Amino acid sequence: MTTTEETPVPATVGPHGYSKDKDAHLKRLRRIEGQIRGLQRMVDEDVYCIDILTQVSASTKALQSFALQLLEEHLRHCVAHAAQEGGPEIDAKVEEATAAIARLLRT
Repeated sequence: MTTTEETPVPATVGPHGYSKDKDAHLKRLRRIEGQIRGLQRMVDEDVYCIDILTQVSASTKALQSFALQLLEEHLRHCVAHAAQEGGPEIDAKVEEATAAIARLLRT
């Protein structure tokens, strides 16, 4: 299978801030996936446009909520760990978090 976009390589490997809640996160993402499949079904069944848009909004909010939770866990775990370690790593982690926040705000 060929794609036009490459999958980004993780910056670090190991326990991340979300690791302790990984099962809950996966369950939440499966629910969101179900919402997206529901959208496909609605289009396939020619459901009224406004009803589909309402579900798009709900799916978008669910993803945004998930992203904010993941960001909070990143700050509490990864950024806090870098701050404890000191050195230039803290600046890199803060820049990462700032870039992630900027991406979220653009959506």
